[in-house]
Amino acid sequence: MGHGITAIGGYLPLLRLDRKAAARELAWSGLPMPRAGTRAVSGWDEDALTMAVEAARGLVGDVAPSALRFASTSAYFTDRAQSAIALDALALPRTTRSTDAANSRRAGTSALLDALLGGRDEIVAAGEKRFTQPGSAAQLAFGDGAAAVRTGADAAARLVGHASVTHDLVDRYSSQEHPASYAYEERFVRDIAVGELLVPAVKAACADAGIEPSALAHVAVAEPVGAAWKAAARGLRCAAPNHCETLAQVAGDLGAAHAVYGAGLALAAAQPGEFVLVLGFGSGVDALVLAVDAPVPGAAAMAEALGQGQRLTSYSRFLSLADGVDLDWGMRSEFEQKAQATVLERVGRDMIGFIGGRDSLGNVQFPKSPIPVNPALDAPEVLEDVRLADLEATIISVTADRLNFTPDPPFDFGLVQFENGARVLMEMVDRPEAGFAVGQHVGMRLRIKSRNARLGFRTYFWKAAPLARPQLGDA
Repeated sequence: MGHGITAIGGYLPLLRLDRKAAARELAWSGLPMPRAGTRAVSGWDEDALTMAVEAARGLVGDVAPSALRFASTSAYFTDRAQSAIALDALALPRTTRSTDAANSRRAGTSALLDALLGGRDEIVAAGEKRFTQPGSAAQLAFGDGAAAVRTGADAAARLVGHASVTHDLVDRYSSQEHPASYAYEERFVRDIAVGELLVPAVKAACADAGIEPSALAHVAVAEPVGAAWKAAARGLRCAAPNHCETLAQVAGDLGAAHAVYGAGLALAAAQPGEFVLVLGFGSGVDALVLAVDAPVPGAAAMAEALGQGQRLTSYSRFLSLADGVDLDWGMRSEFEQKAQATVLERVGRDMIGFIGGRDSLGNVQFPKSPIPVNPALDAPEVLEDVRLADLEATIISVTADRLNFTPDPPFDFGLVQFENGARVLMEMVDRPEAGFAVGQHVGMRLRIKSRNARLGFRTYFWKAAPLARPQLGDA
């Protein structure tokens, strides 16, 4: 085994909008809408960063990577490194190099290719939550989600060939003055993409790998428009299934994370000895040919996640979650929380990393305090760090409140107790159909804690969520 992908991970939010139900709601308009399948819908407290962190959590392990790369076209902050926030959320050492990649839907594959060519142990995480205009085809075609890859030695899938083509093809774009994605005519885009980008890049990558395109067993090609890969595959004489098509049908187009998540699906289906193509599209293409030597850790879980979730049939609720409608939530929603940089500097790493403290008698608490809360101790101590984010907990008390404001009622919160004895009052998310219950086991999810729309700032913290998700067909 050589250098390549050692593990992979993905994250899709709980809710899946039923496209047929949404299209039925818009039938009066006569607008053309995708009707088949579902699209992943993030919660009001999820964004590109939180989902990328969720995708990368299982890749950290006991040894920190040399670098953390974050890729997205929809990152909330434009002058604050998302990778730096993610680094603290993953409790990685601050000596870990961190970089952000943006402004292209192939930012995820570009960052992955750089990591692989550098021959280093790195984590590449891509997340997306793109704003769409209500009534546009993109609103139902896009999806929210994330994927992450860890690179290193002794890889399960090795990079054996690659090629990149840079081409300022304006198939769609978004800008500061037009944040919703604007798409151009599909036939024009398909003709240019197939003839000048897809076919040449795949041929070059396969030639670099010493194989013919017909030798590819599975592909994960992020298409600019539908049927682009089918047209390219005919010219390449490649019969491999495109797993990004399946992803688009079930979860939607995940933007910068699409080809990376599709790679997880392709690797889950591939057998040792087979070749897999991963291709990211946006202002050009990156084509990577991987030789599969062994099952890639995390790939099977990404495939299983496609069939999990809660079906969402309310188009108005979807619009609210997707910032497509501004509801009047009343006076309780007018509370404005301003985050102080001094507070974030003092306790921010413990907060976003969910790091509590253990005192000299073994009691674990969160947050830390100069004098432990343990009544048997009455003098200052330096508490031992204990990360709670990766531990399970049990609900001790729970309230479903419709008086406190939340953009997606009801507001679930309660007291949870961790296995090490720590008790924390927490918000609860990904509400089961029957609601939360005392005694239920929960895990931790990174979410947005507060949003200050006037100042354009948000803070992050962890919330409790059910350990298991329902099967999508049963939701």
